[in-house]
Amino acid sequence: MKISYNWLKQFINLDWNAEKTGELLTDLGLEIEGIDTYQSVKGGLEGVVIGEVLTCEQHSNADRLKVTTVNIGTDTPLHIVCGAPNVAAGQKVPVATIGTTLYTPEGEAWTIKKGKIRGEVSEGMICAEDELGLGTSHDGIMILDNDIAVGTLAADIFDIENDQVFEIGLTPNRADAMSHFGVARDLKAGLIQQDVNLELITPSVSAFHVDNRSLKIDVDVQDKQRAPRYCGVTISGLKVSASPAWLQHRLKAIGLSPINNVVDATNYVLHELGQPLHAFDADKIAGKKIIVKTLPAGTKFVTLDDVERELHEEDLMICDGKEKPICIAGVFGGMHSGVTEETTSIFLESAYFDPVSIRKSAKRHALNTDASFRFERGIDPNITEYALKRAVLLITEIAGGEITSDVIDEYPVKIEDFQVRLSFENAKNLIGEDIPREIIKRILMSLDIKINNVTETGLGLTVPAYRNDVQREADIIEEILRVYGYNNVGTTEKLNASISNSSRYEDHKVQDVIGNQLVSQGFYEIMANSLTTPDYTKLSEQLKEEHNVVMLNPLSNDLSVLRQSLLFSGLEAIAHNINRRQTSLKLFEFGKTYHNYNEAREEHKHLSLLLTGNKNTERWNTENKASDFFYLKGSVDAILSRLAISRARTSPIKNDVFSEGLSIGLGKTKLVDFGIVKKSILKAFGISQDVLFADFNWDNILEVARRNKITFTDIPKYPEVRRDFALLLDQSVQFEDIHKIAKQTEKQLLKNVNLFDVYEGKNLPKGKKSYAVSFTLQDTHKTLTDKQIDKIMSKLQANFERQLGAELR
Repeated sequence: MKISYNWLKQFINLDWNAEKTGELLTDLGLEIEGIDTYQSVKGGLEGVVIGEVLTCEQHSNADRLKVTTVNIGTDTPLHIVCGAPNVAAGQKVPVATIGTTLYTPEGEAWTIKKGKIRGEVSEGMICAEDELGLGTSHDGIMILDNDIAVGTLAADIFDIENDQVFEIGLTPNRADAMSHFGVARDLKAGLIQQDVNLELITPSVSAFHVDNRSLKIDVDVQDKQRAPRYCGVTISGLKVSASPAWLQHRLKAIGLSPINNVVDATNYVLHELGQPLHAFDADKIAGKKIIVKTLPAGTKFVTLDDVERELHEEDLMICDGKEKPICIAGVFGGMHSGVTEETTSIFLESAYFDPVSIRKSAKRHALNTDASFRFERGIDPNITEYALKRAVLLITEIAGGEITSDVIDEYPVKIEDFQVRLSFENAKNLIGEDIPREIIKRILMSLDIKINNVTETGLGLTVPAYRNDVQREADIIEEILRVYGYNNVGTTEKLNASISNSSRYEDHKVQDVIGNQLVSQGFYEIMANSLTTPDYTKLSEQLKEEHNVVMLNPLSNDLSVLRQSLLFSGLEAIAHNINRRQTSLKLFEFGKTYHNYNEAREEHKHLSLLLTGNKNTERWNTENKASDFFYLKGSVDAILSRLAISRARTSPIKNDVFSEGLSIGLGKTKLVDFGIVKKSILKAFGISQDVLFADFNWDNILEVARRNKITFTDIPKYPEVRRDFALLLDQSVQFEDIHKIAKQTEKQLLKNVNLFDVYEGKNLPKGKKSYAVSFTLQDTHKTLTDKQIDKIMSKLQANFERQLGAELR
């Protein structure tokens, strides 16, 4: 949410700088995420001065150029070449001096430099209004009033708005702060706590009066539950045109585009007071009647964005006298009832709608407007009429017209304030500090919370209805604490803590261990959206469309289902990075997949690894090597080893996601699938380089890890011995086969089996390959003898020859 500091200071006349004010707002819970600068004219006309054209002569080498001398108040006049047809001696004109930065309508900067134009020196530029950002005309230079003194800064002549804009990360519960008035109200409470007492200035509506009763629009609220309060009034004889500059500056500062004076006025009051309003063209309201009701499901309605929508039976609608919809209440107006340049009379609506109803309608139709943003969080039900009168006075001020009806106010059941009891003892226990009772009372009163009664133990309070997030004692204590200041609560010298008795294999603990291990290996953790597009099921036969968990109210088709695999959201992240020239990536994600099996919904946790590009950062003394299948396998093995998962079987992958890969499991329990992602899948994401992917079934990993018992042994005192074999093998034999036979042959003394060289090609029989394998032997109780070693190596050789058809080279 954007808040203009100039606008804010209309409510509270504060002379602090924006940074200091932002710090206080953040302390109050309205976190300032950034402060931006707004200028109605970009650059603020810095370097532009008022000059007088002394002479104007035809350029000797160009028919359309003039050579002028211009006095800008310096010792010597400037020589300026000008191409404007209306330049003449004696004129007062705006001059951009050398070094001045101007901006194109697209926002691109360019700087005035001294130079020669067709052989004549030019020391500046006489400007047209579009070149300064003061308008759109480029017919000629701006000719100013002759009374303006030479050398006057242009910024002092033209109405330029310089503002600072707060970006507030508003939490959903703070509906009361969704306006400049709401923020000012909170700021005033914070200032009082710092002994700065400033008046909260509110716009007066005392000038409101009915001019005549020539245009009456009847109102019939049929659904009083969804529309507890509904106000309206008519204005006739107004003229729709552009808004005045001051109003446009206010809206532009907070990121809104001005439309016309009527619509801009309603937007202004919305952001000023937090009350959404809607203006209807009164001549387009059939039967001169407004009916607030729901309509049958499937009713067609065209909204302002020219989209035809089907209504839900629970959508609250604003209808005309013929019960035809003209607006989705609190969400979006209709295409055929809005204000246009031909509008001369309006019906202005100000209402309080049920937050739940508005939220559901906005989600159903995927519409997120400034009005629905406020209605669905709960606005102030008691400001409805005041905001209406404020908007009426503003519209008649800038658009003319007369108030031609009484204010209609349908408010059958008043929304009451909240009654809360505060215990001083509970406040002390929750805050951790005994705040003086007088300070508590001062804070509550500064927040418009009325103190009904005071006892030795607590307070009886009335909380205004606009604070719908403060209905319990704990909420009151939170309000006291945020205004008192979290930083003002002291800490004791002694801290107490309790030690929890929990399993070392709890999910979050294991996840932290593996996450830290991956980060130490150069991986970056990502957290992707669980919502995704159903189209991804078409990329793999492993995923079925009928297994999608479908969202009831999707924001878009691209976010309409929950993901069945972590692969595709990971590929989205890779494509995003590659498009920004980050081509070497090592990513991991802990996340869940979601499945719908015969209406039985399941979710499973996974760990995914994604690698692409080079293993290491490019350096002058390091050879760049791409991440390959074996690098991924090393990362997979390191994770399993860290969790003491051994004796797992490895088999070729049976998954159409991979062009080649392996699957690791224990018995029928699958632990991880990993390999090289198919080119056809990568093509769907616009990725042209290889991507490696590992998918750990985290639920199964945890279950297996919990069953493992960790054993400890002393560091051996006796040396280990290494022996090597060069084995001639069939192409179909894998190292896994050698490793398995070796471990079965010698279970006690064989500590490690390692493949350190592979040779295929010249001087080998067809269909054969050579593996160089090392065997590490060690006895923890004594030194091995040559006789023992030779006996073990002979047994290994015999088993390799018999079971694998191996030959020693």
